[in-house]
Amino acid sequence: MKSVNFRIVSRIYGLGRGAVIVPSDFLDIGSRQAVDLALHRLVKKGIIRRLARGLYGYPKTHPVMGILSPDPDVIARALAGKHVIRLQPSGAYAANLLGLSTQVPAKIVYLTDGISRMIRVDNQEIRLMRTTPRNMDPAGRISGLVIQALRYLGQKHVDAAVIRTLQRKLSSDDKKQLLKDIASAPAWVGTHLRAIAQGNS
Repeated sequence: MKSVNFRIVSRIYGLGRGAVIVPSDFLDIGSRQAVDLALHRLVKKGIIRRLARGLYGYPKTHPVMGILSPDPDVIARALAGKHVIRLQPSGAYAANLLGLSTQVPAKIVYLTDGISRMIRVDNQEIRLMRTTPRNMDPAGRISGLVIQALRYLGQKHVDAAVIRTLQRKLSSDDKKQLLKDIASAPAWVGTHLRAIAQGNS
């Protein structure tokens, strides 16, 4: 039978560079103690890096920048684990993903229907914040991202330029989805969703 170490390495290689892993990903291979020991050995060998307590990365590298930080979405999914929970980018990160902000924030927030967690990786803080079922209703759909981005910008700062940017960025199907999910948004956000979907700025 292949060793725990060999099987874990093989699985990590299969995930590809940029992957983020937690010990529970390998409990079908060996005991928690054996998995922890194998991951520790892989860190010492430089195959993976320890990002935080119980969180490891198989890093991508750049010829000039060296080791790259993992994608925030990959970290968030690893934090969420194998539990059946949903994640919704929120705040400044949601605005950045939609092109309404050019700067990736140092603190990245995801709404979740799971437990709240926070972890710091390199210069970024990744936070999972438990929220209400209503806020999570459109999670995983474009409407959830748009609602959170507009809420972050605030009612006074959502102007015609923001609406036009979203009108250009979203597909016809995306706009139809906005109309379907208006009930999940605050009233003032719903008004803007309708304007984006119907082409009125």
